[in-house]
Amino acid sequence: MNTTSEQAEFLNWKLTPARLNATQAAWFLGFEPDEITILVGEGLLKPLGHPARNSGKLFATEILQQLWHDEKWLGKATDAIANYWKQRNARKKTASPPRPNGNGKHRRVAGLDSVSTP
Repeated sequence: MNTTSEQAEFLNWKLTPARLNATQAAWFLGFEPDEITILVGEGLLKPLGHPARNSGKLFATEILQQLWHDEKWLGKATDAIANYWKQRNARKKTASPPRPNGNGKHRRVAGLDSVSTP
């Protein structure tokens, strides 16, 4: 089954389980699965228990339903994701190393080229 059909099947369940994994929580809230990590990191979404940083996270459906209805929280979550990508893209621009020749091309060395012009 591909992700789209899995998502459609999940969203059509009449009774959702008490715990959802990160992908299901993303589908439930209308976010991308990768964005759940950002929300957890920002403290806007709290997983159940005390999972290790590198383990799968589970979320309470009851809490997700409350967040789903909370317009202020949805706005904060959307802003947090936008700010994350804004900062990430800004770091990319400032941290990139200089190009070899300033224009992205390597210089030709006359004696080393297989075909050199006189």
